[in-house]
Amino acid sequence: MTIQLDPSKTALVLIDLQAGIVGLPVQPLAAQDVLKASRTLAQACRRAGACVVYVRVDLSNMLPLSVDHALHGPSDQPIPASASRLVPEAGFQDGDLLITKRHWGAFGSMTGLEDALQERGIDTLILGGIATNFGVESTARQATSLGLQVVIAADACSSLSAAAHEFAMTTIFPLIARVRSTQELVDALA
Repeated sequence: MTIQLDPSKTALVLIDLQAGIVGLPVQPLAAQDVLKASRTLAQACRRAGACVVYVRVDLSNMLPLSVDHALHGPSDQPIPASASRLVPEAGFQDGDLLITKRHWGAFGSMTGLEDALQERGIDTLILGGIATNFGVESTARQATSLGLQVVIAADACSSLSAAAHEFAMTTIFPLIARVRSTQELVDALA
């Protein structure tokens, strides 16, 4: 299915393309493939005049939550600040927005993302990043609850397991978003 995008009302939001995340063993796509697709989308968005947003999680300052399985235990080594830095291969440029979050979704923890998008008149998000079923899915769910239209860049996402990625792509995302390839989105922005 073809897709139409108004670049003046569209933002590309790339999730967690940072040192402490892209170094993880991800599936089904390698992190380098996700980074390449993300750069391609960012370049197409900039050319078309769409907003480009990079979201990173502050791994050393995550929200403390009461959960059954914490990501980091009290005896774990502190996470260095470098783990939260975007990798150069992500393609961040001057003029792009950088949002810092403290948990899964980009709209939580008073990130300022919602305000930044409203100020720019954005009503549609293109999402990509790592991990599909954590940061990308959480952000997609939050965005739809805010009334935003969501498009998932299928080949600009990967996860810690191929099964989790596939479940999000085939079961969750089609109910809350449109799922398209990088090339389809580049064509829609041209």
